[in-house]
Amino acid sequence: QVQLVESGGGSAQPGGSLTLSCSVPASVLERYAIGWVRQAPGKEREGVSCLSRRGARIHYADFVQGRFNISRDDALMTVYLQLANLKPEDTAVYYCAAASGAYCSSRTLRELDFNSWGRGTQVTVSS
Repeated sequence: QVQLVESGGGSAQPGGSLTLSCSVPASVLERYAIGWVRQAPGKEREGVSCLSRRGARIHYADFVQGRFNISRDDALMTVYLQLANLKPEDTAVYYCAAASGAYCSSRTLRELDFNSWGRGTQVTVSS
């Protein structure tokens, strides 16, 4: 069982920022695209962003609107999701997930084509 471990969630005010981290086994980081998916209370999971193997391709959901940034540090075996200009509707549990292939696309986010999931980290945005 692949273990992806998220950290960095917490509370922020509208307009604030948070950085989420996902620890990814090296064998997974070398082979698969990694993404972030979120689930708001009472709603279905939705893809947020994904980053292909070696960072060749990056995709964001339309609702991100330039506010989030996904990146990776291979030396630390970590994938990050920087959240900025947060809105109350960004409140959700954010999951890190490994895709089924080396590359991701908007379809990956739309269809949640991920095989392995972390346990999630809570992000709460309120004033």
